[in-house]
Amino acid sequence: MATVILDRGRQYVVNEGSVLIVDLLADAEPGSDHVFDQVLAVDATFGSPLVAGASVKARVEGHELSRKLFVSKFKRRKDYRRRNGHRQQYTRLTIESISS
Repeated sequence: MATVILDRGRQYVVNEGSVLIVDLLADAEPGSDHVFDQVLAVDATFGSPLVAGASVKARVEGHELSRKLFVSKFKRRKDYRRRNGHRQQYTRLTIESISS
């Protein structure tokens, strides 16, 4: 049963048992449950904008970091060079149940 959920402005297509990687959920501890209550579509039922009474329950597997990205700034002939690194933080979730 394919379900579309909305999480902080981003839409994800999920199924039961699938693994979902979202931006960091700072208050979620590994092993705890997280409930998505903003469900846009469940199977063939579409909400306007949300499906009433639908929710998706997920288990928090842990927090991760992406690979490091480097941002370089450069201006020729001005002796100006800057290099910054960034690693985005993510939370890995496993979808346990979908209720509509």
